[in-house]
Amino acid sequence: MRRTSSISSTASSEEDTMQIFVKDVSGTTIPLTISPSTSISTLRTLLALRTNLPTADLRLVHAGKHLSSTSTTLSEYAIPPNSTLHLALPMRGGMPPKKIRCSFKDCKDRAQPIVGDCGFCTGHYCGKHRLLEDHKCDGLEDCKKESHERNADKLNSERTVAIRGV
Repeated sequence: MRRTSSISSTASSEEDTMQIFVKDVSGTTIPLTISPSTSISTLRTLLALRTNLPTADLRLVHAGKHLSSTSTTLSEYAIPPNSTLHLALPMRGGMPPKKIRCSFKDCKDRAQPIVGDCGFCTGHYCGKHRLLEDHKCDGLEDCKKESHERNADKLNSERTVAIRGV
């Protein structure tokens, strides 16, 4: 007669092994014949091979208790033979990102991405308050000076010089 297929770790005899069952998220039960001195990390590796999931993503739960310590063995957690461990996967995600609101006094409108960010103060502004004059930016005078100097430099570089006396 043939034995049912289950993943086994190397064991010297039948007396040193026990059978446990691991139930995954989809409800399928995986039978394992392993030694009570098997560490949790070895058990996770066996399950990763069986389920094709990364070892880091596998979480084992027995009697409502997470088996988190990788160096601890099954006997140290007092897991009896023929018991069922549950396989849990970590939850991904969370809340969606918060929408950025206008930084102007009582305005609750949504700030415009990129265009509504002021380069002279740290505010984010909606379409009505995105101009420096509209939100009374502290850097307004600096902005005017910079743009005036930039325009003056551009005009001076494009100036044509007339040579007299030729």
